[in-house]
Amino acid sequence: MTQPYVGRFAPSPSGPLHFGSLIAAVGSYLQARAQGGRWLVRIEDIDPPREMAGASTLILRTLERYGLHWDGEVMFQSQRHQRYDEVIEQLYQSGDLYWCRCTRREIADAGGFYPGTCRTLALSASGCAARLRQSHPVYHFDDALQGRIEVAPRLAEEDFIIRRRDGLYAYNLAVVIDDMDSGITEVVRGADLLEPTVRQIALYQRLGAPVPDWVHLPLALQPDGNKLSKQNHAPALPDHEVERHLLAALAFLGHPAPIELHGANAAEILAWGAANWQLSRVPRQQTGYQPA
Repeated sequence: MTQPYVGRFAPSPSGPLHFGSLIAAVGSYLQARAQGGRWLVRIEDIDPPREMAGASTLILRTLERYGLHWDGEVMFQSQRHQRYDEVIEQLYQSGDLYWCRCTRREIADAGGFYPGTCRTLALSASGCAARLRQSHPVYHFDDALQGRIEVAPRLAEEDFIIRRRDGLYAYNLAVVIDDMDSGITEVVRGADLLEPTVRQIALYQRLGAPVPDWVHLPLALQPDGNKLSKQNHAPALPDHEVERHLLAALAFLGHPAPIELHGANAAEILAWGAANWQLSRVPRQQTGYQPA
């Protein structure tokens, strides 16, 4: 029996949603709804120094304003520290995790990739980062949109951090545990996260969990070639002209709406998108975008 589809959208509250965020939200939403599946929302608030006060509330309000209504309750990573600690202890007890005292400067001096300096030192957790021992690296995976993705052996083989020296949890740990616990069957997100996927697959396998399918959507790029992002000061999605921005996101994703849909409301636009959604029409790469 085929497992029911479960997808998700997982923004970080480092700022308001922008057009690049909307592409990921709409793409993941339509991929789920086109298959009669569930679409969950998770707020990835595990890095307080980078978060903007009130951003979580603003993000959820924007999703609702744009007709992107999620299923179930919103998950907040900031409420899941105990769960992350349980998995870290599990990995430590199984010998799949060790403690590392190396600084970023030391790793940079070693060529930019961690050479395994602390693998055999049996350090304690105090003042150290937790690293996953990469005894079974993953070198490639198949993406439903991008095709076969292969990464450099050094990236696949590096023992990567799952909890930082300052005690904050690493993205690669939290995202795997959250998706695993939520029963996510397919991860739909931006293509800037292609390379970390091999590390996440390795962690899924280490935990004995089913590995989801993958879809990495094209990125919206600014005229200078940089990704449209909060770090690059992308403008926030406005509360007005919602329909025009939704139509622009659909067109970016290879689904330009028919002329009769211009003037429709957000619910009608998204319903048309779900009824007509075909992943094969989504472009793999994008060099720019036309602001709505």
